[in-house]
Amino acid sequence: MVIKSRAVVAAGRGQPVEVVSIEVPEPGPGEVLVRVQACGVCHTDLHYREGGIGDDFPFLLGHEAAGVVEATGPGVTEVVEDDFVVLNWRAVCGTCRACSRGRPWYCFDTGKAEQPMVMGDGTVLSPALGIGAFSERTLVHAGQCTKVDPAARPAVVALLGCGVMAGAGAAINTAQVSRGDSVAVIGCGGVGDGSIMGARLAGASRIIAVDTDPTKLKWAEEFGATHTVNAREVDAVSGIKSLTGGYGADVVIDAVGRPETFQQAFYARDLAGTAVLVGVPTPEWELQLPLIDVFARGGAIKSSWYGDCLPSRDFPVLADLYLQGRLPLEKFVTEEIALDQVEEAFARMERGEVLRSVVVF
Repeated sequence: MVIKSRAVVAAGRGQPVEVVSIEVPEPGPGEVLVRVQACGVCHTDLHYREGGIGDDFPFLLGHEAAGVVEATGPGVTEVVEDDFVVLNWRAVCGTCRACSRGRPWYCFDTGKAEQPMVMGDGTVLSPALGIGAFSERTLVHAGQCTKVDPAARPAVVALLGCGVMAGAGAAINTAQVSRGDSVAVIGCGGVGDGSIMGARLAGASRIIAVDTDPTKLKWAEEFGATHTVNAREVDAVSGIKSLTGGYGADVVIDAVGRPETFQQAFYARDLAGTAVLVGVPTPEWELQLPLIDVFARGGAIKSSWYGDCLPSRDFPVLADLYLQGRLPLEKFVTEEIALDQVEEAFARMERGEVLRSVVVF
């Protein structure tokens, strides 16, 4: 049996998205049908619409989601019907060279549903990050479903599925921020604020938020930033050093992903400090650094892909911390919207008016 679902589709590069009826198949082996309850509007979805992640149009957008398992296919043991889950785009295989070495957060062969979701005329859809959750229902790989406490509000914990986890994981997993560390975060959107929240959770003593937007700097303070630097008024590197005794921060996280912001992260860290790239660059951007500076300054330069997270390990813990009142995930939700308001949400996101719009079904 085929399930009809209303969904947001990007038909072509740069075109406004549309709400259309799609067809979702019953789950096959290893697959799960999820009734989506909430899905965040992420910059990645806008990149898909603009053709920045490929040309496999039409795209079924949405990936930062939470919902309830409606049905499971043969062989599925991870979840059962009625489980409350957060969706992820790292369904680890368990057998690749990374998984076999005990590093599944680097899995090189992540899974997704085999059966396609299609338009009414049979056109195959490309689901964003293998999820496609701007839809009343979606079909995913069983490993893309992570059970969390059903007491958590879907519109809040849905954000663990991408941006918040990427940011928090950059601080906790990739940079391994320790108690007493000084941390600077360049770029205070959803991922940057997730990094600030993660650094605070890890016990950082000084957390410096860097942005050019005063509103975003104010948001950063709500997530735990102890100091702010307006990079439109002050050189970012000088600003960070002035707040760290002239040395630079132990950890600097670039949540923007531009060559100039990563150069700032590199030079704003202390000797033997760590620079982490979690903002996603475009393919044409290139970084130039004097090799002698890389050698002389020591420390580490790291990239953080999805916050180096393991969803089965990290999502439940962060959801529990939220329920305990120790993690202010609700502050990420600027507004809750309907499915047909995604295009307007993209515009508000580009204007910097929201931290996260969340589609609620």
